[in-house]
Amino acid sequence: QVQLVESGGGLVQAGGSLRLSCAASGNILDILTMGWYRQAPGNQRELVAEINIGGSTLYRDSVKGRFTISRDNAKNTVNLQMNSLEPEDTAVYYCKALVIFTGGATANHWGQGTQVTVSL
Repeated sequence: QVQLVESGGGLVQAGGSLRLSCAASGNILDILTMGWYRQAPGNQRELVAEINIGGSTLYRDSVKGRFTISRDNAKNTVNLQMNSLEPEDTAVYYCKALVIFTGGATANHWGQGTQVTVSL
């Protein structure tokens, strides 16, 4: 079993900052990629940022220059520093990990989600 536990969501005014954290635990050999997705009411879940085991990152265009993703491979954690937040960033944010198990099998796992609300 793999568990992803997220923390750090909340309510912030536009222009403010929040830091999301996610810790993975369980019978994990390694984690190939870790990322953050978000889903606003009425919208599909969308990629916000992703980082692979080598440290290469991918961001959606609307958050480039404002959000920074980082990970600690030894601790199986991923963080998302969000600066200059905008009301359009309001959503439930989900952590995702592409886990590899002993034997080579891989599987995506998701956290339970954390609410981020940005007010005017």
